[in-house]
Amino acid sequence: MADFRHVSVLPAEVIAYLAPRPGGIYVDGTLGGAGHASLILNASAPDGRLIGFDQDAEALAAAGERLAPYGTRVTLVGRNFARMADTLAEMGIEEIDGFLLDVGVSSHQLDTAKRGFSFQHDAPLDMRMNLAAETTAADLVNTLAEEELAKVIREYGEERWAKRIAAFIARRREEAPIETTLQLVDVIKGAIPKGAWEERLHPATRTFQALRIAVNDELGSLEKGLADGVKLLKKGGRGVVISFHSLEDRIAKTTFRSLAQGCRCPRELPRCVCGNVPKVKVLTGKPVVATDTEIATNPRSRSARLRAVEKI
Repeated sequence: MADFRHVSVLPAEVIAYLAPRPGGIYVDGTLGGAGHASLILNASAPDGRLIGFDQDAEALAAAGERLAPYGTRVTLVGRNFARMADTLAEMGIEEIDGFLLDVGVSSHQLDTAKRGFSFQHDAPLDMRMNLAAETTAADLVNTLAEEELAKVIREYGEERWAKRIAAFIARRREEAPIETTLQLVDVIKGAIPKGAWEERLHPATRTFQALRIAVNDELGSLEKGLADGVKLLKKGGRGVVISFHSLEDRIAKTTFRSLAQGCRCPRELPRCVCGNVPKVKVLTGKPVVATDTEIATNPRSRSARLRAVEKI
């Protein structure tokens, strides 16, 4: 898997906020090319342990090769990080010192045409991160009711032309199934008036994002992964999440703020009766973003947003 390409974003910031230390147990929920995992293992040497998750078999194989020198300090798991709690329970691990979720699609997945994530290459309309999963983007495009398809594109892609795009898709698929990425791109370009095309954003960007999120249940996985990750943290343990669009960042922000909130009783009550206490301390008032230097060398880091908490 030497050709697996993925440049990890915000590497120094991840280590600064995760603060790995020797003897700690850390979860990397999104191994990818194992760039962050290598940094965590180096920072937690000589005996820190890492449990790495990835549902993409290609990513897991590449990570296994890169992390082989760390030997028994590494455990690889071919599952979605949403199954973190169950998996660690099976391993007899009750608490961890930190977790990292670097969510979204990897550079390798985007650049590998056959995976169908990119609107730049002609390929089967797939978009599955886990190739063992049943539902592909083509399945959604060709089987969802027009109204449901419009809802997916609008809510997950934040696409203002969602209703019109769904209508054009419904019309085209009556003639023949939409089976490739460029077939779908052609439909989207026909649906969005050229005068409304954005200068720096391909017209298919938001629709492809929406379908990818739906195919992989990315937002549901993030919500569960964050909740379970925080529960597993020991006192002083830290959780770090990197997101790449507003929907993911909103989930991270609201989840962390909610967990950091104490009493939720109405102000008019003389004393607290809810008993709720803060579970974490938010370490990032605003999301941490890439420096100009990093963006110059890795343009995909431009949209990265890092948030972090500490268990209290």
